[in-house]
Amino acid sequence: MENQNNEVIIQLFHVHKRYGGKNAIIDVTVNFFKNEFVFITGPSGAGKSTLMKLLYLGEPASEGQIIIEGVNLSRLSNSQIPFLRRKFGIIFQDFRLINTKNVYENVSLVLESMGMNRKYIQKKVKIVLRMVGMEDRGNNYPLSLSGGEQQRIAIARAMVGDPKIILADEPTASLDSESADAVLELLKTAHSKGTTIIVSTHDKELIRKMGTRVLHLKEGQVQE
Repeated sequence: MENQNNEVIIQLFHVHKRYGGKNAIIDVTVNFFKNEFVFITGPSGAGKSTLMKLLYLGEPASEGQIIIEGVNLSRLSNSQIPFLRRKFGIIFQDFRLINTKNVYENVSLVLESMGMNRKYIQKKVKIVLRMVGMEDRGNNYPLSLSGGEQQRIAIARAMVGDPKIILADEPTASLDSESADAVLELLKTAHSKGTTIIVSTHDKELIRKMGTRVLHLKEGQVQE
């Protein structure tokens, strides 16, 4: 499944991230390509999650430039950041579902924030829940679901807005092998629709099954 598209969607030039006096990301220069499926791997504390946060401005870079589809993130105003984030679907290791809202509401929130009308939202959420095999769980609440089921809902939420880029931060870390395989298949489905997929993971088996580009992070530095 090697990427055949040479169109760059994300560019990082000499990016650094510091917390106080500690370097988390050090002089990272790398391109991500449109419709690429790429893994970021490395030991705990290597900077994988930090690098992901920099891409959607969950954290600002301390130094360097990040350009997404021609837009320099350092030049965005606070009011422009929500529009940047519409390019992304984000899958968190700890799911980050809202426990007081049911499955349908958790997924539909994305489209509501984009100003979509109710009829469109109902149709699109139904399609995406069917895609992840959770169509019959729309009225369930997150805490009534297994970890694998919650991750499927998190993936549905990430996919429902048709993002150009999906960031998945350790998406299989807390799952059994069967659930991890299901997550991989869902990410492959999103990739087949043209989405750029960036996955941070410790899971060597996940990487082996895909056989795509791997960026190794060590002490905040990238080694391809």
